[in-house]
Amino acid sequence: MSWPEKVGESQNNREEMEVCDDDGRVRTGTVWTATTHAITAVIGSGVLALPWSVAQMGWIFGPIALVFFAYVTYYTAILLCDCYRTPDPIHGRRNYTYMNVVRACLGARDVLVCGFAQYAMLWGTMVGYTITTATSMMQVMRTNCFHSKGHDAQCSASGNLYMIIFGLVEILLSQFPNLEKITLISVVAAVMSFTYSLIGLYLCIVEFASHHHIRGTLLGVKAGVDTVSTSTKVWHSFQALGNIAFAYTYSMLLIEIQDTLKSPPPENKTMKRATLYGIGATTLFYVSLGCLGFAAFGNNAPGNVLTGFYEPFWLIDIANVAVIIHLVGAYQVYAQPTFAKYEAWLSKRWPDSGFIHTVYTLRLPCFSSVRSFQFTLCRLLVRPAFVVFTTVIAMMFPFFNAIVGLLGSIAFWPLTVHLPVSMYMAQAKIKRGSHKWLVLQGLSVVSLIVSLIAAVGSFADIADRLKHATLFKTEL
Repeated sequence: MSWPEKVGESQNNREEMEVCDDDGRVRTGTVWTATTHAITAVIGSGVLALPWSVAQMGWIFGPIALVFFAYVTYYTAILLCDCYRTPDPIHGRRNYTYMNVVRACLGARDVLVCGFAQYAMLWGTMVGYTITTATSMMQVMRTNCFHSKGHDAQCSASGNLYMIIFGLVEILLSQFPNLEKITLISVVAAVMSFTYSLIGLYLCIVEFASHHHIRGTLLGVKAGVDTVSTSTKVWHSFQALGNIAFAYTYSMLLIEIQDTLKSPPPENKTMKRATLYGIGATTLFYVSLGCLGFAAFGNNAPGNVLTGFYEPFWLIDIANVAVIIHLVGAYQVYAQPTFAKYEAWLSKRWPDSGFIHTVYTLRLPCFSSVRSFQFTLCRLLVRPAFVVFTTVIAMMFPFFNAIVGLLGSIAFWPLTVHLPVSMYMAQAKIKRGSHKWLVLQGLSVVSLIVSLIAAVGSFADIADRLKHATLFKTEL
């Protein structure tokens, strides 16, 4: 996933000045650029868990869950589009971020709820990305081992070293001051996400074609038959809901995307079209990969679909390397807003601290494009400490599906449903007790129940895995 690039002001170009928006900024975004941003924002590493998720629920409830989350995400996103401007969706004052919209429509109390959910999601995603990257690195080594020694060879790999390597890379990248300075990394990450997703879809199609019949059962994994207990079947089914919710994460980036659109036409109308195209294309892709992966592997679908293949080894290696490159950049897309938030708090808390505010400049004579490196001691020390802490947590709990499910459950109800619905009702002045009010409240309650179920399933799976796992030991 990547944050949309902000278009800066131009005071010197007369043509640009003629198309300045009402806040003095120049925006050039269109329905097609917004659609691209939307697709990039939604498609991420969560797509790798979709075949496993469908396998837990089967042919009846798996596809229903994929379509349900797509529809809810689309419907609440449409409501959120009208909240970019307040109090009027066309002529009101602009809100540049999701949190600004919450503050404008609901007030300070809900900003705290939004902030907790949003930054828990950001940090949790960093943990999940660390685990996923290590898994992909291990898979590259294992695939090459199987290719050279045969599929029956003992090709095990440990992920701790790879997590440490990934953490060191992220420590270096964390010294970039903000998202504006890593645009190229973000673009490359977006391209890589499409690369491994399409390869995964292709491999599932080939695997399905190789045995010429649809695998899997109507209700998915069977308790007592597929080496799982009844309780594990239940927890995994709940956790699968969280996985799918995580794959559709979108709302907390929508306002930032909408803020890139030029007007006329009104931004909310353009964003609604882009949301329809973006989520429509993503849903088609997700349903295809989730269902084809289930048809290919049946009830034994792997937690990370790329770990289920051995040949062609070179194509699998390309997919896993694409995952690695994508997550190297995507990690910073989630980390930089987190850095900015706590650094702003520290700056406000200690306004006279030299540790936080004094800027040092280091000359770099060996680099022609970058002549100097500017930093504060806070950035130089606290950001690496934060990355180290995140890496240690990932090493302690290296459970890809459980972490993804937990993240999805944390984000789905508050960020995707509750806040957009509440903000829309406040701005549109929906009368309490009216038919529309009842429908929206019903949607919120159902989504809350789904989030709680997914969270319980993910927590239960993590607790069960901790009984049989060794901390700081990651294996395929």
